Amino acid sequence: MPPGILPVPVDPTPLPSKFRHYPIPDSHFPVPNPPHPSPSSAAFSLVQCWFRRLVSQSPSSHRSQIADDSVTLQLGTRDSTHPFRPVPLQLLEPHQNGNPIERERSYDDDDEESRETEEFHILGHPMCLKRRRDNCSSLSPSLPPKRVTPEPGLDSRKAAVKSWGSQPLRVADPDVFDMMEQEKKRQFMGIELIASENFVCRAVMDALGSHLTNKYSEGMPGARYYGGNQYIDEIETLCWKRALEAFRLDSENWGVNVQPYSCTSANFAVYTALLLPGDRIMGLDTPSGGNTSHGYYLPNGRKVSGASIFFESFPYKVNPQTGYIDYEKLEERALDFRPKILICGGSSYPREWDYARFRQIADKCGAVLLCDMAQISGLIAAKEAANPFEYCDIVTSTTHKSLRGPRGGIIFYRRGKKPRKGGMLPSQGDCNEQYDFEEKINFAVFPSLQGGPHNNHIAALAIALKQVATPEYGAYMQQVKKNAQALASSLLRRKCKLITGGTDNHLLLWDLRPFGLTGKVYEKVCEMCHITLNKIAIFGENGVITPGGVRIGTPAMTTRGCLESDFDTIATFLLRAAHIASTMQNDHKLQKTSLKSLLENKDILELRSQVETFASQFAMPEYIAVKLATPSTVVQDRVLRLSEKQVECISKMKANILLAS
Repeated sequence: MPPGILPVPVDPTPLPSKFRHYPIPDSHFPVPNPPHPSPSSAAFSLVQCWFRRLVSQSPSSHRSQIADDSVTLQLGTRDSTHPFRPVPLQLLEPHQNGNPIERERSYDDDDEESRETEEFHILGHPMCLKRRRDNCSSLSPSLPPKRVTPEPGLDSRKAAVKSWGSQPLRVADPDVFDMMEQEKKRQFMGIELIASENFVCRAVMDALGSHLTNKYSEGMPGARYYGGNQYIDEIETLCWKRALEAFRLDSENWGVNVQPYSCTSANFAVYTALLLPGDRIMGLDTPSGGNTSHGYYLPNGRKVSGASIFFESFPYKVNPQTGYIDYEKLEERALDFRPKILICGGSSYPREWDYARFRQIADKCGAVLLCDMAQISGLIAAKEAANPFEYCDIVTSTTHKSLRGPRGGIIFYRRGKKPRKGGMLPSQGDCNEQYDFEEKINFAVFPSLQGGPHNNHIAALAIALKQVATPEYGAYMQQVKKNAQALASSLLRRKCKLITGGTDNHLLLWDLRPFGLTGKVYEKVCEMCHITLNKIAIFGENGVITPGGVRIGTPAMTTRGCLESDFDTIATFLLRAAHIASTMQNDHKLQKTSLKSLLENKDILELRSQVETFASQFAMPEYIAVKLATPSTVVQDRVLRLSEKQVECISKMKANILLAS
């Protein structure tokens, strides 16, 4: 007899006819209608009695652990070619009110429909025979109950989050912390003269390092792709308001987008909004002081910026003899080239821009007039430079240079009714024509070019723009301009050559060719002496581009509290570095000597020590690791040479710096 088959006695009593055919799991093996009672039929009685005895002797708490399909009946047969499969049995509790009660488990309507049930009695005992439908196998053994792992307590979960998320940087990543501290020390101990750099206040840094970086906010205020942006909307709307106020703009005539990640991104968003691929743009040539985001080709024809890759760019240039923009040639080129966007503004132009002349040229060639005021936006806000908003259709800017805000970009665009052009008759044109920049520019920023805005940056920008609207910021920008002019005068007195002979803004261009130097060599020597500035290419008098100059700016050191006399000292350091570089180049030491050897050069070490001693006198926002040494007598000497109004403004400025630090 095969294993697992119950040996049962033969019961000669024939079964009722209703049990001669009964449901089994597989319809391919029907039970025959035997002419004589089947021995297997009597097995129901034995199994039922055994099963009831098992259940009745078990505590009630264990009954629920016996699954309905856990007991099966194996029917034996002499015909080995037609074996029967096990049949699951289910036990019913004793009748109550004439109705059998199913043990413990209940099924919903769907589960009831998935089973076929037949109830019957064997030897007076109630039994229920069930099988699942064909699409639900009942032959698989019951799985043991899963072990439930106890959940960690709330306190332990809080501790886990705190251990990961609340570590200070010095603990979480000592390597990065050490590098950041070294960079902070470098900034504090050095003289920062890169025109596009500045120092931000603690409030701006707090916003940049805040929880706002956690939020995703694709879209515009009131039309986001994500929920939970009610406070983000308030911050961005406030930033709009402050941006317009900082530049004295009416919200009915001007709109603003504060989401661009940089001014290059802002410029490209304007191109994307208003142009088709291959359309024409025209801006100041990069060697003349323009920016590569306005389009630039290398002499070998290679396209440097996306503006030249996706659009056709053509530059205008400065006069090589004077260094000033040649407006006559600009107009001639614009009328021949017919750009769709004419760009004014640049990265290294030390003089004022004639926006009225640009407007005339743009109207003649049918172009939109775009101003990139990235370098001089702070001067414009403080009324220390000409105002492009009176003439331009669109104005873009960075936010981290003279504005002393976070690194990012901003776009201002005209809205409302277009003004009637000069000389146009009342019958000409549509007097109700509206500007259509707003929707196009907003769509170009997102979703065309960017993803979610940096909410921490937008909050930091709102903080910086609030400061821009104050009288203290106006006094700061006045001092920036005075310091630039003082530095230019100091260099000119020492027979140095400046492009255009001076400056009208915050930067100046120094021609190093009389020293036999290139900007690259001089930049490296200055860096070894803890002075940072940047090399530039300049136009020679014959129109040939040479890398023989450097750009110097005053905003950063003015933020730290430097005045005109301090920049006279800085001019001395710059001239000393030029002589060191020239001497080393004439002796061929710059080409043959390693960087380590240059750092050990006696002249460089001496100048470096002087620079560090000088720079460490001045405060730097948020620098508290080194005790600041600013003798009160030195401050007093500076103050005595100023008017009462200047004293008041500078005192407020110094107080703000110390408060921020």
